[in-house]
Amino acid sequence: MRNIKLILQYNGKNYYGFQRQPNKPTIQGEVEKALSTLLRERISIIGSGRTDAGVHAFRQVANFRTNSDTSVYRLKWSVNALLPSDIVVIEACEVGDNFDSRRDAISREYHYFILNRGYPTVFVPDFCYFLARSLNFALMQEAADKFLGVHNFSSFCVRKGWKDESYVKTVYEVKCSKDEHGLIKIGIKADSFLHHMVRCMVGALIQVGLGNLEIEEIPKILERKKRVGYLAPSQGLILMNVQYP
Repeated sequence: MRNIKLILQYNGKNYYGFQRQPNKPTIQGEVEKALSTLLRERISIIGSGRTDAGVHAFRQVANFRTNSDTSVYRLKWSVNALLPSDIVVIEACEVGDNFDSRRDAISREYHYFILNRGYPTVFVPDFCYFLARSLNFALMQEAADKFLGVHNFSSFCVRKGWKDESYVKTVYEVKCSKDEHGLIKIGIKADSFLHHMVRCMVGALIQVGLGNLEIEEIPKILERKKRVGYLAPSQGLILMNVQYP
């Protein structure tokens, strides 16, 4: 049996997230349906992470096992012909039997985009959150550093009733930048992420930028381990990359 690795790119606007759900369109569901049709066997894919409803991916990694001898070159082109136009397989290759896209990942990187100016855009509205109220970008940059390092992020996610150690994540980078068109990019890289973690972190940074949250409150919120209501909209979030050893 072969183990095939895929790199997926998708616009999550029309989907209820990555994970397969009954009677709802999802990324996993669409890819599995296309692969099963092409390879004439039931295919189940493993994704490196479960992006939320409305969240996009530039390079989502997945893998699946198959008995088919179809070449990876033919597989990539044929499955793209079967997939909706907002999901694309950009790479396909055969990997070792032990490769698992989720278990083997050592870090993930997300970018969140905020269009902060007095008018929206007609070109990429699906991929950024439009906010007309002026943000204090310098304060957001300063606040971003408060998330760096090893923390319990149960205040910044959907709690699942796990033990405390399950909420401990290592954040390697939180970088903020802003261009001349008012587009703010917040890049966050960590070993792994919890459900809604990135969107809650960005939501807190937005509240800092609006003057509704003091920078010094972020470490206190982390220590309290009680969820806050800061949740940035999903359309500004893109899974950019997944790193492996």
